[in-house]
Amino acid sequence: MIKTKITERLHIKYPIFAGTMMNITTPEFVAVCSNAGGLGILASAIYKSPETLKEAIQLTKKLTQKPFAVNVNLFPALQPTDQLSYIKIMLDEGVGIIETSGHAAPEEYVPLFKKAGVVWIHKCAGLRYAKKAVSLGADMIEVVGYENGGATGKLDIGTFVMTPTVVDEINVPVIAGGGVSDGRGLAA
Repeated sequence: MIKTKITERLHIKYPIFAGTMMNITTPEFVAVCSNAGGLGILASAIYKSPETLKEAIQLTKKLTQKPFAVNVNLFPALQPTDQLSYIKIMLDEGVGIIETSGHAAPEEYVPLFKKAGVVWIHKCAGLRYAKKAVSLGADMIEVVGYENGGATGKLDIGTFVMTPTVVDEINVPVIAGGGVSDGRGLAA
């Protein structure tokens, strides 16, 4: 077990996230990660309807009793047509951790997150996006640099350069994401 503010808040053993990798982060993958002591994150954008997302969340809950998160993808090309229905499914199913990803923070969804008492993690690729999310009430920030597999932002700045900059400027726990693939990267 590695004790950090992140592991304590999320009730996980290790500060390791199995980040959203679209079609890879299925209920089975998420459960394996969470059962191993990390945080598995289910990708909501791969489900074509709120009903199929609901089935995926229910399957994840059958496969693990450990904490897991569901990602809300805020990039317009990847958003479901009715994002709000997907979020309501997450909340109705008792998802306790929601990760949003995209440059802009989801202002319209924050009241729903807060009312439901979920831990809101915002994943972004820059300090200004992190500051905005924190000003809206994000509980944690996940910073992804240029080596991230998904959206890397407009800046060619690596995770290990960007992370300390964000840590110095905001007052919530920060997760370094993107490009961390082995123990050396975790130790760094």
